[in-house]
Amino acid sequence: MIDSIQRFFSDILIAGDSTEASAPSLELATAALLFEVARADYHLDDSEVALLRERLQRRFDLADADLDELMRLAREEADSAVDHYQFVSLIKEHFDYDQRCELVRMMWSLSLADGEQHHLEEHRIRRLAELLHVGHSDFIRAKLRVLEDNASD
Repeated sequence: MIDSIQRFFSDILIAGDSTEASAPSLELATAALLFEVARADYHLDDSEVALLRERLQRRFDLADADLDELMRLAREEADSAVDHYQFVSLIKEHFDYDQRCELVRMMWSLSLADGEQHHLEEHRIRRLAELLHVGHSDFIRAKLRVLEDNASD
């Protein structure tokens, strides 16, 4: 499975970029972490999936077929991953602090897409924010920003 994932991103998304044979791509790492948040409450709502798709499209500017494949692979990775180390370390290596804060904000958006604040999703976001070395104040700021955006919609 890892070989097919790597081959997909090597051929289509990051052709010419040298990466380790078994390492996930930055796109897949981001998508897998976001899937992990969306399913943290043991219910993957259609609104969460639609928002995740839209955010990944906006972030990585992918063709529809590539986005479909990314969504499929990210779901598989989130379902089978034992831990988040490979994803978190890749993101920390390639995202600056502001980009990691934006990722946490995207996590909050997904978490609140179904109109509920579920404690399991909040716990997952908190844990991932810690692993991404996003400060607690920025974690809270991201949540408040999403709540404010949702209230004005």
